Amino acid sequence: MAEQFTSLSDDHAAFIARQHMFFCASAAVGARINLTPRSTELLRITGPNEALFLDLVGSSNETAAHMIADGRLTFMFCAVAGPPMIMRLYGTGRTIHRGTDEYQSLIAEHFTQEPVNARQIFVLDFDLVQTSCGYGVPMFEFTRERPSLKNWAKSKTPDEIEAYKRKKNLVSMDGLPTGLKPDDLA
Repeated sequence: MAEQFTSLSDDHAAFIARQHMFFCASAAVGARINLTPRSTELLRITGPNEALFLDLVGSSNETAAHMIADGRLTFMFCAVAGPPMIMRLYGTGRTIHRGTDEYQSLIAEHFTQEPVNARQIFVLDFDLVQTSCGYGVPMFEFTRERPSLKNWAKSKTPDEIEAYKRKKNLVSMDGLPTGLKPDDLA
């Protein structure tokens, strides 16, 4: 039932646009596999073989560490409403750090504003799009985005957010460097 494609079609892009959530998977040799649900609110499809998402400060920074150590990155979308389908984008990722010229350019081109708790941008260059039936995925009804992360960021000063990143985001849970450096955070 699975079908494979070398790039996204217009129908694939329309499917992604209807989703409210996707999963981001990464790994590195000797480290735990990371699988994280993400809102599509900060996801952008930037070409038939490229996608990116604006990453917000969180309690860990596994994807960034895996991009340095390995580079493999997969995004998975599951239809939980409407016609069933699962879609995976397989490729390699890279981290664009906040404060760089490329980061500023991507923010200006793809986002109306930069959230105060923005951490970095992940770019996925994919060479395989795989779809499958999705018949086993239960149906859910989307009601709204959770406000928790935005509320957390609003309750912090920029200095408090930077201190949190220093404490939680410099190395992965397996001790791998994430590419964030204390001097770069300010």
